[in-house]
Amino acid sequence: MKPVSGRFDVAVIGGGSAGLAAAVTAARQGARTLLIERHGCLGGMGTAALVHTFCGLYLLRDEAGAVIANPGFSGEIAARMIEATGIGPVRMGRLDVLPQHPVEFVRIADDLIAAEPLIELRLHSEVAGISRDADAWEIHLLGREGVRRVCARIIVDASGDAVVAAFLGGDFAISPPVSLQRPAYVFGVRGPCVLDDEARLKTAGLLVDGVRSGDLPPDSMGITFRSSGRAGEVFGSLDLAGGPTTAGFDPLDAACLGALETHGRAVAAKVVRWLAGHSELWRGAYISHWPVRAGIRESRRWIGQYTLTGADVAAGRRFEDEIALATWPMEFRETAKGPKLRFPAENRAVGIPQRCLVPAGIDHLFVAGRCISTDHEAQASIRVMGTCFATGEAAGRAAASA
Repeated sequence: MKPVSGRFDVAVIGGGSAGLAAAVTAARQGARTLLIERHGCLGGMGTAALVHTFCGLYLLRDEAGAVIANPGFSGEIAARMIEATGIGPVRMGRLDVLPQHPVEFVRIADDLIAAEPLIELRLHSEVAGISRDADAWEIHLLGREGVRRVCARIIVDASGDAVVAAFLGGDFAISPPVSLQRPAYVFGVRGPCVLDDEARLKTAGLLVDGVRSGDLPPDSMGITFRSSGRAGEVFGSLDLAGGPTTAGFDPLDAACLGALETHGRAVAAKVVRWLAGHSELWRGAYISHWPVRAGIRESRRWIGQYTLTGADVAAGRRFEDEIALATWPMEFRETAKGPKLRFPAENRAVGIPQRCLVPAGIDHLFVAGRCISTDHEAQASIRVMGTCFATGEAAGRAAASA
């Protein structure tokens, strides 16, 4: 093992939406910060998995007009994305969402990191071990060059999978495989110039015909398409619930994820080829890019000083120590039959207590993103990127202050 290569005030594990917010916030508060990310770019599900919508940024409202729920880092990201894409909030039923482009998200994240001299970024780095002495955490980072040791006074676990809990033997929860939210497989298509509501409806009918004729696998019924905002570019999304490992879905198992992703590519390729040969709308369409990984919606969750519940979300409960608002309805995707949305009473936002960011019985550690302390139902609300920006900002501020 190579010798200690750095000492930091704060180490943030995971460079997704929560980790990015935590690292930038901690550095802006004056903390020397290490940001650790296993992929080659930041953004997590919004870049590596091509999830192309920021959900949870805006308050629930019956009337039109998007209002940022958590000003601060969330508002800053929203403004930067709108400037980059030229696309503002879009009304989808009762919800306001912000379309985002993964290419622009990568650039925005790079710009944010470059502007903070107190951040050291380690891409292509996995955490291989964590231990604690009297003064600091020791983190073992695994890369192609070998294992290096770094030290930090405070850790923020923004890994999405509560990896620190696994290393420390901390208390965590994970739902049974049959209840876990299904992962998404998002892919890029060069296709129709215009994919409006009428075209999407026609495409859905074509897919039904393809499945009934036996030309397409049943999973094809779960694919939806949406224009990216760029000419001739479309994103396709497939919930991975019909693959070979459905019954034993494990978001932490590499073999399971690999099998699902292989299955997702096979289904997507068949669908796009079939559409290109059966519809003038899709004539000449082809898969233009695959994601780095599937979009995971649910995994391990820390057990903290407080566990936010589905009942809290449904009632729009507020807390004295809340650090952010969760405004997305509970979105259940436990099957491939589309989302089931459960809205809170009177559109009330639920507060997220800081205690949800503090693991029970472990000091000098904070949590951010989808692995904060919630139950299965509440996690279906807080997991979206808009809320993850807000919990990441709160965790980064708490870590710097500590």
